[in-house]
Amino acid sequence: MIIRVYSKQLQSRGVALMGFLLLLSMSVSAQTWEQVRDSEEYIYGEGWGSSVAEAERQALANLISKIATNVTGAAQQTLRTQSNNGKLDEESQFSQTVNTYSQATLTNTQQRVLKNEPDAYVVRWLKKSEIEKIFESRKRKAIDMVETAIRAEKKGKVDDVLRNYYWALTLLKSLQYPNEVTYTDEDGKEHVLTNWCKEKIDDTFYELKTCYDSRDGNDIRLAITYKGKPVNSVDYKFWDGQTWSAVYSAKDGWGVLELAPGYEGSQVQLKYEYEYAGEAKIDQEVEMVLNAVKGTPMPKSYTNVMLDTKEKPKEKKARMQMMQGPSFTTNSAAVLAPPKSLDKDASVYKTAIESFVKAVKQKDYESVRPLFTAVGWNMFVKLMQYGKAKVLDSSDIRFLEDNGSVLERGLKMSFSFGSGGRATFVEDVVLAFNEEHKITNIAFGLGKTAEDDILNKGVWDEKSRFAIMNFLENYKTAYALKRLDYIRSIFDDDAVIITGSVVSKANQLANVENQSQLSQEGNKIIRQNRQTKDEYLKNLKRCFERNEFVNIRFSNNDVIKMGEGGESYAIQIQQDYYSSTYGDKGYLMLMVDINEPTKPLIKLRTWQPEKDPNFGIYGPGDF
Repeated sequence: MIIRVYSKQLQSRGVALMGFLLLLSMSVSAQTWEQVRDSEEYIYGEGWGSSVAEAERQALANLISKIATNVTGAAQQTLRTQSNNGKLDEESQFSQTVNTYSQATLTNTQQRVLKNEPDAYVVRWLKKSEIEKIFESRKRKAIDMVETAIRAEKKGKVDDVLRNYYWALTLLKSLQYPNEVTYTDEDGKEHVLTNWCKEKIDDTFYELKTCYDSRDGNDIRLAITYKGKPVNSVDYKFWDGQTWSAVYSAKDGWGVLELAPGYEGSQVQLKYEYEYAGEAKIDQEVEMVLNAVKGTPMPKSYTNVMLDTKEKPKEKKARMQMMQGPSFTTNSAAVLAPPKSLDKDASVYKTAIESFVKAVKQKDYESVRPLFTAVGWNMFVKLMQYGKAKVLDSSDIRFLEDNGSVLERGLKMSFSFGSGGRATFVEDVVLAFNEEHKITNIAFGLGKTAEDDILNKGVWDEKSRFAIMNFLENYKTAYALKRLDYIRSIFDDDAVIITGSVVSKANQLANVENQSQLSQEGNKIIRQNRQTKDEYLKNLKRCFERNEFVNIRFSNNDVIKMGEGGESYAIQIQQDYYSSTYGDKGYLMLMVDINEPTKPLIKLRTWQPEKDPNFGIYGPGDF
């Protein structure tokens, strides 16, 4: 993707922000509580409590209740979702959904503390004309999810397709007039979005095909396709005869079932995951709506997998040809040089991987210690401590040459945890071998789609492509394995780190202490959730200590080479962040110097919770 940034757009962005702040300050100072109370233009809530915080909560709850009454009284809106044949599928009173709007989404309210503790009295109000803006923000978020699902569908990422369509559908159900929200597709056809989301979900289930492939004891290997190609990624549960399993993930067409000992059934019921309630904590607004709004049943999410071991040779051959045929992404390995002396060295790497897999399965870790360098062994220990580790698939191993070392790709492992919304993560584990055939590094792979996005950019040389990919994989792995020292090493001492929501257009300046700061063009300094490197690492350490696990998932990456600085790149990437106590989703922008591929250095890190409706994701031209 090519990004062009025009100075007039950036200047107008800064002017717009200053104008908004000026108007906000004028509106706050221009009105008194008495004027608000006596005016018909406002809705207000009152709260009392032994503390100001308690009174604030009461005032907010009272305000939300009045907003619900006002909206439903004016519109008499009852939510109805229609199926294709016109029959009523589900019905719920809209007034209940207004309670899903919290402090985080009611950002256009005003507040006064009229009496301090211990008998605190707080009032909170909102202009009636502002109510529409509450729903507009949620509408934009739903449409953004639909567009994310459309992009994911083209890459066969069915998990992202189902999650985004379902979450968008649920958000739409909480709007004031949900059936008035339309969407124009790529063919120019306009759809009622509530109906279209459900249709697209059902279409996705129809295009998914899952069948038995092979069996190893209680472990069943599944072949899963989407539109006749190996599915890029999809999540599912299965019924083991007594209960539903945790969420399992299939990648690149292959999935597994772990049957209970003694299971004798001829088939297994599978349910494709679409609700993702356990992952909703990455977006508090979605989580609240999922809990408050009645879910939409998706009966087509169920399928049965026959455990037939008497498959005809022709059928198996046809299936394997399909699984090895064209995928949703190009084959990265085909455009890259194989390892040197493949005939001689490949067997050494294959033997090492076989020993690695055997040690993990038997939990005999010490037996493979000679395979590692000291640093590699330390990472292996951390990997085995990252939840309950299990090898899922080692049948599609690839070896790629990378600047004097060899990378193994294709080893799939799962990691299970006892707490948190998501019990199991599936990762592509990448092992790096040095010239002595010892494992020096372990990383979680980006997956074939993101891998191909980078490796197949022919305008960059092969060394640069590998360096970018290795950086991103090591970055996400460092957070999962809590490698604080590594994270410290990849951030420049003067790095600009934005950990909170949106920052204005800025230039990088230097103050008297020679520290970087963000300056709004032509005016005041903006430091919204700005942290120094030491502050960021200190907070990150506390995060690691209180969480059983941390996991980062990347998607939709765009990499832009900077005009200056040699091998310097801006990476825009969508990130889902999971931990046992917290979750969020948003967009990262990393400006990284990789002139020394083994010593990448992050100069700038920004994070925003959602795309700005005017300019999208921050890019290098904004700084």
